[in-house]
Amino acid sequence: LKESKRAVNSLRDIVDDDDDDDDLERVSWSGEPVGSISWSIKETASSSSSSLEGRDSSLQKGSSSYAAFPKQVSSYSLSSLFKGRNKLPSFQSFSDALSDMGVKNYAPELRRPKAEYKDYSSDWSPKDTVRRMQRGKVCSLERFRSLQDKLVLLDEAVAGHDGNVITAVLIFLKRTLRREILFRELEVRQVALCHLIHFLKETGEQKLLLDLLRFLDRTEEVALSQYREHLNIQDVEKRREFLKGCIGLPFSAEDTSHIQDHYTLLERQIIIEAHDRHLEAAGQSEIFRKYPRKASILNMPLVTTLFYSCFYHYTEAEGTFSSPTNLKKTFKIPDKQYVLTALAARAKLRAWDDVDALFTTKNWLGYTKKKAPIGFHRVVEILQRNNAPVQVLQEYVRLVEDVEIRLNLATKYKCHDVVIETYRDLKDRIQLTAYKCKVERGSAEEEKINSILNN
Repeated sequence: LKESKRAVNSLRDIVDDDDDDDDLERVSWSGEPVGSISWSIKETASSSSSSLEGRDSSLQKGSSSYAAFPKQVSSYSLSSLFKGRNKLPSFQSFSDALSDMGVKNYAPELRRPKAEYKDYSSDWSPKDTVRRMQRGKVCSLERFRSLQDKLVLLDEAVAGHDGNVITAVLIFLKRTLRREILFRELEVRQVALCHLIHFLKETGEQKLLLDLLRFLDRTEEVALSQYREHLNIQDVEKRREFLKGCIGLPFSAEDTSHIQDHYTLLERQIIIEAHDRHLEAAGQSEIFRKYPRKASILNMPLVTTLFYSCFYHYTEAEGTFSSPTNLKKTFKIPDKQYVLTALAARAKLRAWDDVDALFTTKNWLGYTKKKAPIGFHRVVEILQRNNAPVQVLQEYVRLVEDVEIRLNLATKYKCHDVVIETYRDLKDRIQLTAYKCKVERGSAEEEKINSILNN
């Protein structure tokens, strides 16, 4: 079969295209022309399963098998036997025409473009291979055996700007090259290097990734890759010990503080979880009876831990691990983040006195004043989401400095007293008269509006 294919491929260079269509005539073995070649098609389809004896017997019974022959002996040529015609959709292959051959040989289809015959020879250059891979065709890269051929193939893949092809070539190189050689060559090919690093991260080949990063002397990335392994550790105690070992890795100064905080937070969570689980099981704490815990605090983020602490341990002294003020001081939580979290927790519990104390400050003369680092308009929104009563909302809506925002919030949440007082301070009789139609008749708000209008 290989010899037949080789012969056919060599003949294509001397075969003409369509210049001797009229030199062919369909004839039977008796020499008479016929008008159909359906038997030849059936014979070709069934020949793989039929035996040689059956084939000979079918010929002896007078079955009409057809082959293409020239009209004159002097014009006989191999090209006339190999060429397919529009008016002759199919004809018996050349091997069948030679009845003295014992085995039936198959030749490839000859009407395909010349470029397709490279599929049979597998003799592609690195550039051709990359182009075929870009078109989604299956290619074998095993023929590229030398280091030079492999590197040329990689360079062609990078020049093609196709990430899938680059990754496929890198997988081939990773499998067929020693690590030292692969790392050395990728060090001067940054695009391919980035693709391989990303591929190793996605597939989780941690050992090879660490070896590559160490070879490149990327110590911080090595440390981060090792630190990322804590995500695969489910046991809390083992994770805590692993994080303790990560503290000494060569991180940057900023990352070192994060790793230290992570370890400290997990250690703190283990202590709080054990204490609260015991209190909840014993039923000794009223807040745990009234608001049972929905999930464990272990491995939760810092903000979630702070919310949990403000919800269950808000009144505890600063010396305890579960105290919100202790968490704020230990992890240097900004005032805005602390106020937002504490406000959400205490508003959910409807502890309005705690909310009031959160924003009340005293100056050096002893006078009290309300101050919010997050803006009182955000305080109002959080309180409203937690279904705060109108009296509480009005108190904080009044503290919004921007008049337009104050009016919008007061109108939206039906804080009538704030709207009336704001229009009074603005001396806007028209708006106050219009707002009178929006309150209930005979209500205290209507009387207040009439009193202001009559003044």
